[in-house]
Amino acid sequence: MDFELVMQELEALGKERIKKTYISNGAHEPLFGVATGAMKPIAKKIKKNQPLAEELYSTGNYDAMYFAGVIADPKSMTEADFDRWIDAAYFYMLSDYVVAVTLAETDIAQDVADKWIASGEELKMSAGWSCYCWLLGNRKDSEFNPSKLADMLDQVEKTIHNSPDRTKSAMNNFIYTVAISYLPLHEKAVETAKAVGPVEIKRDKKKSSILLASENIQKELDRGKLGFKRKYVRC
Repeated sequence: MDFELVMQELEALGKERIKKTYISNGAHEPLFGVATGAMKPIAKKIKKNQPLAEELYSTGNYDAMYFAGVIADPKSMTEADFDRWIDAAYFYMLSDYVVAVTLAETDIAQDVADKWIASGEELKMSAGWSCYCWLLGNRKDSEFNPSKLADMLDQVEKTIHNSPDRTKSAMNNFIYTVAISYLPLHEKAVETAKAVGPVEIKRDKKKSSILLASENIQKELDRGKLGFKRKYVRC
């Protein structure tokens, strides 16, 4: 399938209701409003195709950019490629659920995520913390440095309440993910969650939402999810 045909198929799958939902979360035109599950049949036909993914991502169309992440070949991408992708990711559904997910399937994931976390830019930081969540939820505990992750938990505890909102959300998820998916620091993550307490996320024209990692951790523990790992990062 070539670029034009993929764009036609995505447009045909668009739903106004889904489009409105995406816009309410920060997406803007151009977009079609395609449910992610509806993309799977097209993805099966294409599998991995990095040149096509690059064409789609460069459109600025949210659905095309999302689909680019689905068919991307992460291991063929360089740090410069990921920097280009994160620069074009204009809201969190792209930064955290497309770019961070794609990065998490590479050998350079931690190095790039570390730089993004240190960048001081909201969506780069959010993508960096989110990438660690995808990594921790999929890879063996032995692939991580426990001392480094412990320092990261300390960093979250000290800085989360003064961080930008999307970064706060990703940091909060990092605490939760370490507690559930990284057994060596389970106890420390639980204590960090308690120390951090409620995290307020402000929303435009909406009531603020409150995140509470300790509550979410306990729910997963009650469900017997301690040590949970995903088989795949990308579905």
